[in-house]
Amino acid sequence: MTDLLAQGKIASACTVVQFAAPVHGEVSLTDLMQSLRQQGEAVNRGDLRAAESMLNAQAVALNAIFGELARRAAAHMGGNIRAAETYLRLALKAQSQSRATVETLAAIKNPPVVFARQANIAHGPQQVNNGAPAHPGQSVSEPNEVFEEASHARPQLDAAATPATSRAHSQLEPMEASHRPAHG
Repeated sequence: MTDLLAQGKIASACTVVQFAAPVHGEVSLTDLMQSLRQQGEAVNRGDLRAAESMLNAQAVALNAIFGELARRAAAHMGGNIRAAETYLRLALKAQSQSRATVETLAAIKNPPVVFARQANIAHGPQQVNNGAPAHPGQSVSEPNEVFEEASHARPQLDAAATPATSRAHSQLEPMEASHRPAHG
């Protein structure tokens, strides 16, 4: 029981039971705990289908909330501007949450892959992948061999870079009178 409490499954199940009861009636806490356990095991195996399905349903529900709140805001535009503003603010929050939910779903389906060649580990923990694919079966593009040869030989100059201006050693600068040869 203490493990279930520490994992948060009981608190989550109790929350679902409380919020589902007005619409769906009594829900068995035992059955719900069993379902949560099975879903947790699926996630541990890497099967995120239930989570993906839930996020998709939430995005659709949030979009429906956005639509209804936007409709109510429009209905109050000519009269009660405070109500219109409140409804519109809530509509935009629902729209933002719907977008964030879709972005989360996209990140689960296509996780970002970052490859680092060098890491400064003096500033806390960092991950260095050095060309290894993040996911099995994905290919990694190799560096350009010409670039590799050139970079190992000596530092390359950037021909397109604008040089810093300096008065030191300027060949075009006129000489001061004290630096000119004496005329006899």
